[in-house]
Amino acid sequence: MQIQTKYLSEVEIEDNKIIQFPFGLPGFTNETEFVLLDLPDNPLFQILQSMKTTTIAFIVTNPYQIYKKYTFQLDESILESLQIKNEKEVAILSIVTLKEPFKNSTVNLKAPIIINSNLKQGKQYILTIDDYSSKTSIVPVSSESEVK
Repeated sequence: MQIQTKYLSEVEIEDNKIIQFPFGLPGFTNETEFVLLDLPDNPLFQILQSMKTTTIAFIVTNPYQIYKKYTFQLDESILESLQIKNEKEVAILSIVTLKEPFKNSTVNLKAPIIINSNLKQGKQYILTIDDYSSKTSIVPVSSESEVK
């Protein structure tokens, strides 16, 4: 099917690429279907595009590509709700807030998006630990930086 996107105009989407978010995302509870789109010529970032609303799209990244020591535990409720059986099924993304200049951009490590890649089910998971911020610098002090 063809959809209009916020950043890439019109694109062809295969049904098996649609990720279901049964409860939407915080602040976007009516947006329950998204698709991950590659950002041309930029393998570090992707677009999490709403299937329903063209203007709702988030720049996302795999946080481990920026913060190698990023770590947290998923609780039983999210493992059950996303039917996660093992860690190989899990994809973790963080929403990026782009700013000018780019070095002022931030990544949300406090509320990662958890996706069961096999079942195409997702949920934004707000961490209860205080180790991470929703506005962590996208440019770590060092590549092995601790995130605080």
